Amino acid sequence: QVHLVESGGGLVHPGGSLRLSCEASGSIFRVIAMGWYRQAPGKERELVATVNAGGGTNYADSVKGRFTISRLTAQRMVSLQTSSLKPEDTAVYYCNARIYNTSTTWGDYWGQGTRVTVAS
Repeated sequence: QVHLVESGGGLVHPGGSLRLSCEASGSIFRVIAMGWYRQAPGKERELVATVNAGGGTNYADSVKGRFTISRLTAQRMVSLQTSSLKPEDTAVYYCNARIYNTSTTWGDYWGQGTRVTVAS
């Protein structure tokens, strides 16, 4: 159906930066929006950032000014550039895409996740 693949996670020192990337493939009529969510151990999954078809973005308060989401529509890709990383940013980061499979039906799809660990 629809397959999302994330990359870019790893071990980062506090204050460091990394770039997460995600590419969507499969039965895609049109991408409505793409975004990033994260889930820390023992916690619920939370929104990090999203970008819609019109280019509008939304960020969690905890990452505003530090993270930037970008979408390459033609390539069905989305990236998350992070900076000034904090230990509390440690989580598995999941790519999400809301996609029209046909002109009238849509669904939400998730990647397998990429782990980001911020520690000294």
